[in-house]
Amino acid sequence: MAAAQPKPLAGAAAVRRLARGCWSAFWDYETPKVVVSIRVPNAACRSDDDCTAGELDMLGNGLRTGRCLPYYHGSAKTCEVSGWCPVEDGASVSQFLGKMAPNFTILIKNSIHYPKFQFSKGNIANRKDNYLKRCTFNEVSDLYCPIFKLGFIVEQAGENFSELAHKGGVIGVIINWDCDLDLSASACNPKYSFRRLDPKHVPASSGYNFRFAKYYKVNGTTTRTLIKAYGIRIDIIVHGQAGKFSLIPTIINLATALTSIGVGSFLCDWILLTFMNKNKVYSHKKFDKVCTPRHPSSWPVTLALVLGQAPPPPHPAPWPCPFSAPSEQMDSLDVPASEPPQQDSMPTDPKGLAQL
Repeated sequence: MAAAQPKPLAGAAAVRRLARGCWSAFWDYETPKVVVSIRVPNAACRSDDDCTAGELDMLGNGLRTGRCLPYYHGSAKTCEVSGWCPVEDGASVSQFLGKMAPNFTILIKNSIHYPKFQFSKGNIANRKDNYLKRCTFNEVSDLYCPIFKLGFIVEQAGENFSELAHKGGVIGVIINWDCDLDLSASACNPKYSFRRLDPKHVPASSGYNFRFAKYYKVNGTTTRTLIKAYGIRIDIIVHGQAGKFSLIPTIINLATALTSIGVGSFLCDWILLTFMNKNKVYSHKKFDKVCTPRHPSSWPVTLALVLGQAPPPPHPAPWPCPFSAPSEQMDSLDVPASEPPQQDSMPTDPKGLAQL
């Protein structure tokens, strides 16, 4: 039974393996009535007035009938409800499959398709020698034999199988297809990784279990067997990406990268100033020149200047450059070059110390 698929159906992306089952036989009579467990909150009563007929207790096991009856043992009383008898109390028989379940095997068939490059590949070797009947997965020697032992999957996820089987759990099998299609197809291989998906440190949401029932009749009485199964759920997660060299996207990406760091304007200026016929015109429009005077004034060093009795001479300021135009435009321009203004070379010496 452990190797069979229990209800509910696993679906296309998940595989379930039963690791532990709890069996409880509940009988339904013509008038199914059962006394609620005394451990259920608000189930205790003293009289029928404490049990409202038709009321549903979310923590109970069915609709109340309105009767207050003695509990199975002791002097306490609880409200009667309509439901399967006896109620589920977690004391059912448990069968642990921890010794057999690690050897259960799972075949994972997977393929990848990249329509843009017209490329497809699967994870099963194309061999005709009954290879799959005698192999199990090995990352080095049997990469294309996707038959995994349940114990191997749990071990690769870093979990203890005995602990995981008691409360169940969810294990993810991640298949990654990252392919460089400039290389041969043999270089595009699947990579498997395993990890636990349910939060094992949160008691309210850790583990994995589900209930299902089998119904039949015994001496004309409808009977059911309710099974609460603790199992290991395997989720298959596939992702990947592929790439191939193309000239146009490479040029676009390169231009975008150069523009983003300011290299584009530098390259344009260098091309215009180096290879264009009218590079002088572009240089004249691009740059401004500042010139220094041709014959800077020479100020005499006097005693007054040395002693600090006279103000220092003014610093010679740069003269504006004479107007110049590129050779292509000089023929149409007749502007004489401006001469720098004459400066008085005699410094002021109010005390006449310069004659000393």
